Amino acid sequence: MSKLLGLTFVSFLSLNISPAMTSVAHAQQPLYIAYPPKNHQTTADQIFLIGTAAPQGYVTINGQKIQRSNQGHFAPSFPLKLGVNRFVLRHKNQTIDLTVTRNSTIPIIPQGGGFADNSLSPNQPISVLPNTPICFGAIASPNAQVSVTIADKTIPLLPRDKSVELPANYSILTDSNEPVINSFTKYQGCTKFNQFGKLGTPNFQLKINNKTIAQKGEGSVNILNPNQLKIVEVTADAGVARTGPSTNYSRLTPLPKGTTVSVIGQEGEWLQLDYGAWIKAQETRIIPNLSSAKAIIKSAKFEKDNEETKVIFPLTLPVPVSVNQMGNKFTLTLYNTTAQTDTIFLEYEPLIKSFSWQQVSPGKIEYYFELYPEQQWGYDLKYEGTNLILTLRHPPKMESQNSQPLKNVKILLDPGHGGNELGARGPNGYPEKSVNLVISNLLKQELLKRGATVYMTRESDKTVSLQDRVKMINEVKPAVALSIHYNALPDNGDAINTAGIGMFWYHPQAEDLSKFLHDYLVEKGERPSYGVFWNNLALTRPHAAPSVLLELGFMINPTEFEWITDAQQQQNLAILLANGITEWFNQKE
Repeated sequence: MSKLLGLTFVSFLSLNISPAMTSVAHAQQPLYIAYPPKNHQTTADQIFLIGTAAPQGYVTINGQKIQRSNQGHFAPSFPLKLGVNRFVLRHKNQTIDLTVTRNSTIPIIPQGGGFADNSLSPNQPISVLPNTPICFGAIASPNAQVSVTIADKTIPLLPRDKSVELPANYSILTDSNEPVINSFTKYQGCTKFNQFGKLGTPNFQLKINNKTIAQKGEGSVNILNPNQLKIVEVTADAGVARTGPSTNYSRLTPLPKGTTVSVIGQEGEWLQLDYGAWIKAQETRIIPNLSSAKAIIKSAKFEKDNEETKVIFPLTLPVPVSVNQMGNKFTLTLYNTTAQTDTIFLEYEPLIKSFSWQQVSPGKIEYYFELYPEQQWGYDLKYEGTNLILTLRHPPKMESQNSQPLKNVKILLDPGHGGNELGARGPNGYPEKSVNLVISNLLKQELLKRGATVYMTRESDKTVSLQDRVKMINEVKPAVALSIHYNALPDNGDAINTAGIGMFWYHPQAEDLSKFLHDYLVEKGERPSYGVFWNNLALTRPHAAPSVLLELGFMINPTEFEWITDAQQQQNLAILLANGITEWFNQKE
């Protein structure tokens, strides 16, 4: 289970339980809590208690008899009041006492008036171009007069009594992503400066009940000289470009190593690039004595071999790029680039049906590819010197035979977690990492029978970093990459009534595979549906191949957990998955 999707499960006991043991030993299972851990703290308004006990007798929580599965597992949810909540679990002569603390999400305003802690913004140093709006904000007492002073300029901050806040990204997983109207008062005001230089740190002031409260801000303000902008080069293999200055903002097309671009602003450790994206400063280096980050392009050249087509764009400077995929359409955008193009050499067969390009605005060029196959099979972008190399992968050459329909098809399987990374925990403490490996090994054997060439990111219980998993996908360049996981939920989820197959994709080239495998497992396997999600995950982001993360059931669901750990059902699932993969490839021929 991805960390983004759920919880890091912590047990009171250190257990190492095999699937076979779960079917034999459940009758002797003592009362056990897999989640929440001792002294757990949360901001959720409810919590599920996941655990197990011998099926004989009954389990009570705070005197209430709870529902359990045939093997004795349970996962009821209980509302949480603000502060400390105590739960007493009993089974026969066994008792577990645990507390869960619910913390408020509402900022605390000092009695008598004042600013809430950590509410002044900007809260870190910022740099902007002249005449760029700079907004100052604070959470403070209602019915107050609030202002900020900086560089001999006083800006009134006006109250927004009903400001709207969006819940965390993972709230979509529990269907609780509605906007929230805050009950506290936010003050905000914006202004512009036309002088260059460091303006210092703002001073905030609040007047209420004939009292004045002053507080110095945390973020200094600097106005950049547009004639002396820094120019940086991306030093990471794939610089993470985002829509804003934090990891809360969405990703854009990664910037290939060597990309050169001007910096037009900064917020803390984040640099604002002139084409609109933000990147961490640590993924770049300053290039001294370079006066411009603009490029010219005059031509492009196509090359092909048996497995891929390369398009080479010779530039005077490596520029930022972005990619858009849709069906059999592929669009590459070059920023800060002006065309002086008269001739382009084209290689159409076997991949490219048509090609065109357009200078859509000064400094921005779009190259349009229409491909023969509806399914795209992966791409790569890199700089070699100032040459941008776009590689488009050809469909796999299937040499299908009756007994081996996937002959010569490369498939990469990624058993999620492993080693120190346990993943989700079942009611009896059985870790997700183990069942991921069991299913992946069974699936590997079924795919080998069908003639596929199978690669595994791990074949034993060892720790493999996300970076190493992604690196292997990029090096192997399989026809598809499948990351095998089992699911959990955030604290406010419903562990008893949430079950089923979920599929997660990021690049459009993986969407069809996600939908097909989801529908196949739900219909042919008669499994519940959790749904198909677009999701920004480390194992869905690789673009060298269609990459899908499979959530094959919920570890925290008491009944589904019994299906997950049943040896015969595991074999059935592996066969079903292999059949579904085979059928998907067959319809792509």
